[in-house]
Amino acid sequence: MQSTGTSTSFDTERVRAVVAELLEAIGEDPAREGLRDTPRRIAKMYAEIFSGLTVDPLEYLAVGFEVAHDEMVILRDIPFYSMCEHHFLPFHGRAHVGYVPDGRVVGISKVARVVEAFARRPQIQEQLTTQIAEAIMAALQPDGVAVVIEAEHLCMTMRGVQKPGSRMITSAMRGQFRQSSVTRAEFLALVGNPR
Repeated sequence: MQSTGTSTSFDTERVRAVVAELLEAIGEDPAREGLRDTPRRIAKMYAEIFSGLTVDPLEYLAVGFEVAHDEMVILRDIPFYSMCEHHFLPFHGRAHVGYVPDGRVVGISKVARVVEAFARRPQIQEQLTTQIAEAIMAALQPDGVAVVIEAEHLCMTMRGVQKPGSRMITSAMRGQFRQSSVTRAEFLALVGNPR
């Protein structure tokens, strides 16, 4: 399995200093009562929401089971939260992941962990969708993988065009899901209209 680009460090003190400087830059006083502990809180929050940078999602898929199942396996409605790399505002929604095993499956919680690990990085939704599909293809070598993600982006709903409730949908189809319209249609029918 190839690595998925992980980092091993999070510089809490540096994040705290940068947040204090940001507060000053926007005209606030980081020493005032309501903001005094904000740099520490934000550093702690960033360590959590960017924890995917210190995890290799492929490790979740390393332990599998040999089974004679060659039909679709789907985990739908996996909630996730991520951070847009363009504005550092959250986007959140649900991921739907399916694969057609070629003799090897993983515990279903591992699929959710892969989604979570990739989501906990600064990035864009299109990249997140592709990363999940590519990781499952590389680790399990199934006959196909399908990933559909729908999400609301706060960078679009609370600023800019300001269209709350708008949702972006992305998909990544590999193997049978890309080659066979019947397989793709079956997957899309089974995940249904997620809303």
